[in-house]
Amino acid sequence: MALYWCTECIPLAVTALLPVILFPMMGIMESGEVCVQYLKDSNMLFIGGLLVAIAVEHWNLHKRIALRVLLIVGVKPALLMMGFMGTTAFLSMWISNTASTAMMLPIAHAVLQQLKRTEQEADEKELQGVHDNQGFEMGDLQDIKPCKRRKLKREQKYLNLSKGMSLCVCYSASIGGTATLTGTTPNLILKGQVDELFPGNNGVINFASWFGFSFPNMLLMLILSWIWLQFMFLGLNFKKSFGCGTKNSGDKEAYQVMKDEYKRLGSMSFAEGSVLTIFVLLVALWFTREPGFMPGWATVTGVLSCRFVTDGTVAIFMSTLFFILPSKLPRFSCSRSADSDEDSLKAPPALLNWEVVHERMPWSIILLLGGGYALARGSETSGLSLWLGNSLAPLKEIPPFAISLLLCLLVGTFTECSSNTATTTLFLPILASMATAIELHPLYVMLPCTICASLAFMLPVATPPNAIAFSYGNLKVMDMAKAGFMLNIIGVLCINFALNTWGVAMFQLDTFPAWANVTTGSP
Repeated sequence: MALYWCTECIPLAVTALLPVILFPMMGIMESGEVCVQYLKDSNMLFIGGLLVAIAVEHWNLHKRIALRVLLIVGVKPALLMMGFMGTTAFLSMWISNTASTAMMLPIAHAVLQQLKRTEQEADEKELQGVHDNQGFEMGDLQDIKPCKRRKLKREQKYLNLSKGMSLCVCYSASIGGTATLTGTTPNLILKGQVDELFPGNNGVINFASWFGFSFPNMLLMLILSWIWLQFMFLGLNFKKSFGCGTKNSGDKEAYQVMKDEYKRLGSMSFAEGSVLTIFVLLVALWFTREPGFMPGWATVTGVLSCRFVTDGTVAIFMSTLFFILPSKLPRFSCSRSADSDEDSLKAPPALLNWEVVHERMPWSIILLLGGGYALARGSETSGLSLWLGNSLAPLKEIPPFAISLLLCLLVGTFTECSSNTATTTLFLPILASMATAIELHPLYVMLPCTICASLAFMLPVATPPNAIAFSYGNLKVMDMAKAGFMLNIIGVLCINFALNTWGVAMFQLDTFPAWANVTTGSP
C-alpha cells in the first residue's frame, strides 16, 4: 500500500480499499471488523467540516471576507503581500487549501497588473513628451535612454513581485491549513490514529486543544515566511516596500480595482448572513465543548459527556442546518394573482442542496482516511506494530528533541514527492509504535510530523496550491525550490520550538502518559 500510494499507479482511494480484500483473505481480521474502520468519528468530523466549507464557497462568502480584508490593508507591496498571506491563511483554516488559492491568485494578479499598467502609462507619457519636444536633436537621446532603462527595471520589478505574490498565496494556504483540526486532512488523520491506537486518551486531541497549539505556531510560521519572501523577491527597502511617505495615482487605481470587485458583490444577502451565523456558532461550539481549562458544555449539561458528544457530532448537527434553513426570506404579498399565489406558496430553496454537495465533496479522501485506520488496526492486530516498536527501541538513547527534529526533516522531505495524506497515513502508526517502545509521549513525535506533512513547498507537484501558482507561468521550478527549501527549514524549526515550549505545557509531553502504555497485540 505504501508503494502504491507513493507511485499512484492506481487511484489513492482504490489503494485504501485493499485491506477490505487482503486482511480477511490473509486471516488478519474479519471482513466486518475491517469495514467498520472506514466510517469512524473522524470521518464524520471531516464530512461536517467540508459541508461548511462547501456552503461558504457556494454563497461566495470567502470572496467577500478576502476583499474586505485587502481593502483595509492597502496596495503597498509589503502590506499587500502581508494582506494576501493573512487572508489566504485564514480562509484555508476553514475551506480547502486548493479553493482558497484558486480564489486569491486571480485577485492578486489583477491588482498587480493594474499597478504595472499605471506605472507604464506614466513612463510612456514622459517618453512621448521627449519625442514631442520641438527642439529634439540627436543629443536628446540621452533623455530616452533613462526611460528605456526604467522600463526594463519596471518589468523586472513586477516579475519579482508577481513571483513573490504567487508563492506567498500558495504557501500561506498550506500554512493556514495547519491551524485548525479540520483545516487539512493530515490533522484529522492524527486525531483518528490517536483515537484508534490509544482508546483511553480521553480526547487529548480535539478542536480546542489543536487550535491552542497550532494557531500560534501558524502565526509564527506565517510571519517568518513573509519576511523570507519579502527579502527574496522585494528586498529589504522598507521605504519602497511599505511606501512610507509616498502616494501615487497607481496605488489609487489598483485600490479601485479591489473596491470595484467588492462593490460587484453587492450587499450581504440573507443566505450569506445565515451561512456566516452557522459558521460562527459551529466554531463557538467546537471551542466550548471541552476547552480543557474549564468544564465545557458537553460536561456541564450533566446528561451528556464528552465521550458521547464529540466534535464530529457538533459538525454534523450544524451542517445539517444548511439543508433545512431557506436561502431567502419568504415573501408575503397582499396582491391577488395566480402567479403571485403560486410564488408565495412555493418554499425558497435551502442554503445547500445535495447536487452541490455531491459535485464538490472529495469522496475519495473519506476512503483514504478509512484505509489508514484499517491499516493501523491491522498492524496492531497482527503484531506488526509491536515488532516495529521493539525494533526501534535503541532510539531511546537519543535525546527526544533530536528524534523529533530528525523525524520532522524526514517527513518534510518525503511529503515533497508524496501526498500529505498518504505520508501521514504511512508514518503515524510507525511513530506511535516507536514512541510506545521508548516510553516517549506519542504526541511528541506524531504531532510535529503531522504538521510537517503539510509543509510541501519546494515542487509544483507537491500540493495542488503549488501547482495552481505554477500554472500562471511566471514561476520557474528553481524559484519555487529556492524559496521552498528555506521555508521547509523555517517550518521544521518553528514546529519544534512550539513543541518544546507551549506544547509541553499543554499536553504534558515531558511525561509518558498512562493511556499510551499499550502492551496488547499478539501475532
